[in-house]
Amino acid sequence: MFTGIVEELGEVTAVEELGDSSRFRLRGPVVTEGAKHGDSIAVNGVCLTVVDLEDGEFTADVMAETLNRSSLGALGAGSRVNLERPMAVGDRLGGHIVQGHVDGTGTIVERKPSENWEIVKVSLPADLTRYVVEKGSITVDGVSLTVVDAGPDYFTISLIPTTLALTTLGIKQPGDPVNLEVDVIAKYVERLLGPSTRESAK
Repeated sequence: MFTGIVEELGEVTAVEELGDSSRFRLRGPVVTEGAKHGDSIAVNGVCLTVVDLEDGEFTADVMAETLNRSSLGALGAGSRVNLERPMAVGDRLGGHIVQGHVDGTGTIVERKPSENWEIVKVSLPADLTRYVVEKGSITVDGVSLTVVDAGPDYFTISLIPTTLALTTLGIKQPGDPVNLEVDVIAKYVERLLGPSTRESAK
């Protein structure tokens, strides 16, 4: 479980293609401190399992399902990534409940810089629109954010200077893909209400 508060802007140092999977090596001295084999680290919002650790770097295996569902397949050596360790029991929940299970990908559509912040428009897959509401929470590349405007096939987010400086969202450009995770509570509510809602409609 994560909070969407990025701890470190890391870097992919190598990608090894393994047929239907890939092995990533990533540099992240902050998130690897105290980490061990089998621990979880969120990479651009995707929960990955640590395989090896050495000198501030870690390796993680990424299966075909994850490569197909997320934007990790587009990463290569030198790519910058958002890194976050799992939340410890008793920690403050600074962002919102983030599972590290990407629901789909969007694309940066446009950026509108202002004096002290920036509005970013992101495309939204049709099957996720019902979960995204104005002033609700969404995770973009592992960053917990508040939805400013929710359109039929897009949403906008407002980025403060800290987010622009310390995450990949400060360097992503129109056309670049981003990982999206919608609020898990909305998905559970839909699942729980689904059968009763269908029955009442008969």
